[in-house]
Amino acid sequence: MKGQKRAVSYQWRLREVMAEHQIYATTELVPLLHERGIDLSASQVHRLVTGTPERLSMAVLAALCDIFAIEPSELITTDAVNIGVRKTAGGNPPARAAAAGLRPKRARITDQR
Repeated sequence: MKGQKRAVSYQWRLREVMAEHQIYATTELVPLLHERGIDLSASQVHRLVTGTPERLSMAVLAALCDIFAIEPSELITTDAVNIGVRKTAGGNPPARAAAAGLRPKRARITDQR
């Protein structure tokens, strides 16, 4: 697979996991995190629940897994697909060399009255 490009994506499922455990308010998560040594403000927890984080502390991930008794793969699902490599017009050196010797004809404007 060397040279094959892949697009990777992930889905953050914290809100779904919370609902599965009958936790619907983000503020309910604040004390549960605090019990595990994670001190986040209510607004930080709200962003964590309602958004998709690009970076996540391993301590926060471990605390969330402990709170809900789940594995990280249940909180973050991933996907990867192959991306087709597009061929460029200039990819064939012999054709490019042959085209280099060609010159366009100069246009001549004539009066056709």
